[in-house]
Amino acid sequence: MPLAGLTILDFSQFLAGPSCALRLADLGARVIKIERRDGGDASRALFLAGVGFDGASALFHTINRGKESYAADLKHPDDFAAVLRLVARADVLIHNFRPGIMERLGLGWDAVRALNPRLIYAGVSGYGPEGPWRDRPGQDLLVQALSGIAWLSGDAGDPPVPAGLSITDMMAGAQLCQGILALLVRRGVTSRGGRVDVSLMEAAIDLQFEHLSVHLNRAEPMPERSIVANGNVYLAAPYGLYATADGHIALAMAPVDRLGELLGLPELADFAPDTWYVERDAIKALLRDHLAARDTQHWLAILEPAGIWCAPVLDWPALMSEPAFAALGATQSIAASDGATMLTTRCPIRIDGAILTSPRAAPRLGANGPTIDQELAA
Repeated sequence: MPLAGLTILDFSQFLAGPSCALRLADLGARVIKIERRDGGDASRALFLAGVGFDGASALFHTINRGKESYAADLKHPDDFAAVLRLVARADVLIHNFRPGIMERLGLGWDAVRALNPRLIYAGVSGYGPEGPWRDRPGQDLLVQALSGIAWLSGDAGDPPVPAGLSITDMMAGAQLCQGILALLVRRGVTSRGGRVDVSLMEAAIDLQFEHLSVHLNRAEPMPERSIVANGNVYLAAPYGLYATADGHIALAMAPVDRLGELLGLPELADFAPDTWYVERDAIKALLRDHLAARDTQHWLAILEPAGIWCAPVLDWPALMSEPAFAALGATQSIAASDGATMLTTRCPIRIDGAILTSPRAAPRLGANGPTIDQELAA
C-alpha cells in the first residue's frame, strides 16, 4: 500500500479530521486515535437515527474503521509522557482543536517540531487561526449558513436550503489529506517535516470557486436564483430538476431549441440562444408543465438516444437496485472483535486497479493501549 509503514496520530473527533485520517488509513498508514479516557471521540455517542454497532454509533465506525485507539488524559503526567513518546515516533499528527488549544496542552507546533523535526503537523479549524470568527463553533451547518452555500440552493423566493450532507467537513478533511501528502513528498526529498492547516470556512469558500469567481467579476449585488427548477445560479435553461408524472428528471446543459424538437414543445424555438439565460424561468416553466404529463422513463427514452444530458432522480433504494451500483462494489462489510458485522461504504480510490477495503471495524475505546504501551517500552 502507498502509505504502508507510516504512523498517524489522530487527535481529532467528529468528521473533518477523522475523515482525513480514514483516507490515510485506507491508503495503508497505521492510524492511532488518541482519545480522552472519559468517552473518547464524541462521535462514538452520535447515534444518527438510533443506529449503532459494537457499542458505538454507525457514524463512528464508518469514519474510524481500521484505526487503533489509545486512551489518555493529557493533563495526567504519565499519560502525557506516553503521548509525547508516540509523537516522537509518529510521521503525522492530526488535530481539530480550536486555535490555541493544542498550545495549552503542550502539543503546539513549536513544541512538537522540536521533539520530532520530521513530523507532519496537520490542523483543521472552523474559521482559521485569526479574525473575529476564530472562536466560533466549527460546525458544518453553521459554516454552510455563513459561507453562502445554503443560500445557493432552492428556488428564488424559497428559504435557504443546506446540503443534506456535511460537505464542508468532508471537503476540509480531503484538503487536509492533500496537504499532508504534499508534505510527505517534500519530506521524502528534504527529510524536513512541516505544518498544514485548513479550515471549514476556507474549504467552503473554495468549494464555491466557480460561482464566486464569476460574482467577483460582475457588477451585481447577488446573482438571482431561478424561480423554476433552480440548479445553478449562473447556468442557462434547462439546467435543473423537473417533476414528471411518476418522479423527477434532471436536465443538464442542452440546446433549448433541440429540446423543443425532441419533446414536442415547439414554443421553445421562439427563444434565441442568447436568451436562454435571461429567459430561463420562462423556458423552465414551459418544460415544467410539459414534463409533468408523462413518466420519467418516457422522457429518458427520447432524450438519452439523442445525446441529451439527463438522468432520473433516484433515492437510495432505487440507486442500489441499479446494476451500475452493483458494478462499482461501493459497499463493504466491517467486522467487530466479536464477529458482528456492519455494512458501510468503502474507500473510493483504486490503486493499481484494485479496490481498497478495510474490513476491521473502528476500535473500542483504548482497545490498543496495552499493545502500544509495550511498543513504547521496547
